[in-house]
Amino acid sequence: MSELRRPDSAVWSTTNRGTSAAYDPPMARSSAVWQFSLRLIYAGLRLLDPILRAWWRAFGLGITAQLTVRGRRSGCQRSVLVGLLNVNGRHYVGHPNGAVGWTRNLLAAKEARVAQLPGVGATLRAVPLSDGPERNAVIAATAHQQPFPGNLVYRAAQRHIRSVGVYFRLEALDSPGGSGDRRSSGRRAHQ
Repeated sequence: MSELRRPDSAVWSTTNRGTSAAYDPPMARSSAVWQFSLRLIYAGLRLLDPILRAWWRAFGLGITAQLTVRGRRSGCQRSVLVGLLNVNGRHYVGHPNGAVGWTRNLLAAKEARVAQLPGVGATLRAVPLSDGPERNAVIAATAHQQPFPGNLVYRAAQRHIRSVGVYFRLEALDSPGGSGDRRSSGRRAHQ
């Protein structure tokens, strides 16, 4: 078995025949620099939110989807644009810098309406991910699925994200005829 060291201290292992590959992610470690940098980046995105929403409504915006969730305190519907990740045919959402308003709301509500395009969406159950291979795969996918320059930020901050990031798997609701076709409207909130 040969091992190659990557600059991010991750280990890529392959067998001699090259038939299988495994990714050993870098150790999780919180970083005050990344905590501050990601807050700054997301503050900038909040300022650009009206422009990004208009663009998303008119043309779509890569992996961006609108997540609408009931506020845990107000009970009002809150919407935020998020990256909708696809890993092994499953959908995921999350925030790289720890719990924020919409992730806390999603944790409390346990479901949200997700629309990849305006007016086209479904209500899905949100299952929080704990540390483990599934969460690691989602974080690694974020670094590849986010459009430039976000992909570079996610790659550089992987250790920090693995330490503090909050992620959810989105699943279809089990109950037939339940809230699966509910339309949601209301005030918009930001990250």
